[in-house]
Amino acid sequence: MSLRSKIEARILRRLLALVREDGAPNLNALNDIVKHVRILELNMKAFGYDLARRMASALPARPETQAAPVGLGSKACVQADIESDWCGHWAGELKTAIIYHRKLWEFSYVLQALYEHGHLSQGRKGLGFGCGAEPLPSYLASLGIHVTATDVSVREAQASGWLETGQHLSQRRGHHPDLVDEATFARMVTHRDVDMNAIPASLTGFDFCWSICALEHLGSIGKGLAFIEASLATLRPGGLAVHTLEFNVENDGPTVDNWITVLFQQRHLEAISTRLRSQGHKVEELDFDMGSQPMDWFIDLPPWHHDAGENAAVQLGDPLHLKLAIDGFVSTSFGIIIQKAL
Repeated sequence: MSLRSKIEARILRRLLALVREDGAPNLNALNDIVKHVRILELNMKAFGYDLARRMASALPARPETQAAPVGLGSKACVQADIESDWCGHWAGELKTAIIYHRKLWEFSYVLQALYEHGHLSQGRKGLGFGCGAEPLPSYLASLGIHVTATDVSVREAQASGWLETGQHLSQRRGHHPDLVDEATFARMVTHRDVDMNAIPASLTGFDFCWSICALEHLGSIGKGLAFIEASLATLRPGGLAVHTLEFNVENDGPTVDNWITVLFQQRHLEAISTRLRSQGHKVEELDFDMGSQPMDWFIDLPPWHHDAGENAAVQLGDPLHLKLAIDGFVSTSFGIIIQKAL
């Protein structure tokens, strides 16, 4: 038995002992330890969110920005990205404030990748998987890009709880009036129900496709990796796939698989990259740097906003984090960029 296992066993015996060493009852020993966990969680969230708000307010103003290539690779979400000119530019394009939240990073990451590969131009055709109510179809439509926005069926969304949280495409059909007028949106964006585990063969010939933290909900790590590979069949030769996913930052241990949300690790991304490169596709270089600045070290904890209770949710404000705890693991967003073989 390892030293760690011995220590864990000793601690557990002490916590569960019926009596103390002096023979007195060990009443609520375990409860004495865990009863303040929720308060600790709320304290952590309050300080983390406050730090994120203060840091965001101190960022320099960017009244005018321009898209510019930065050599974006396949990488994790880090604080330096949020503070970068490229992320600031896309936040401005999406008419949103710069905040320390990985969802802003994901939107910006996809747009930067599309820009660098020449796909943000009128007449292009894009395919979005698991779009929900995200703003990208509206923004792309405003550029004159034809978009097919897909999501799971309403029945599946009800079963998964996406309808209750407003994350399914049917909630607003994805239209963001601050980004594009309704007539243009209706002309440029079409909608389809699509099972990401069984992409219809009729979806082909697109210049690019994307998904934002959707493939970790397909049932297993294997299914998520299979989707990444299958998504390339929707593209014309030389087309671009950009996907973000939930990433377990610890590669030397177990991870969550065969669950409603799975967590990919470095080894999984290295394996799919090797496989795709062997088929002639180009995978942008994988960068597993997790950052070393304050928001890179802040790990958000449950309860999440919709479970915190009305008073706590109001006091905490909108959630702000780049990393969070999922089933006991530290997770962040990771983006992968793949150019289909010619």
